[in-house]
Amino acid sequence: MNIRALVGSGDRIGLVTLPFLIVGVVLNIAFPSLFTIGGPPTWLGVLSVLVLLVGVVNWAWCVYLLLIKVPRRELITNGPYAVVKHPLYTGAALLVLPWLGFLLNTWLGAAIGIVLYVASRMFAPAEEVELAQTFGGVWDAYSAEVKLPWL
Repeated sequence: MNIRALVGSGDRIGLVTLPFLIVGVVLNIAFPSLFTIGGPPTWLGVLSVLVLLVGVVNWAWCVYLLLIKVPRRELITNGPYAVVKHPLYTGAALLVLPWLGFLLNTWLGAAIGIVLYVASRMFAPAEEVELAQTFGGVWDAYSAEVKLPWL
């Protein structure tokens, strides 16, 4: 199995996001009052758990599909990939990090989620060129059918 195929742009996205995560965590520990959201309030805690559950299921589903289809050299077009082109990155950025942060009483998760999402969008075009070169017309058909290609 080609590990590079499994990783996609994840290593580059991680290199952009990691410094923000490290600095954010250090600052959050040193100055917790600057990062607190004040609770979280009950409604935000409940909402966070619900969205986080969706995010974790999305993440696990994406990892499962990657582990099954990439070794077979198949383009993943079902499950979360039928909705967005990069559901692993998008899901972690929008459905996991912010809501985990809220549960931990910090807005740091939302900030890191934004950084992760921006980094994923920076590297998505190059990854999509590689996928287009690898899968040709199958990629083109998938790109035309995916529900939210811009997300």
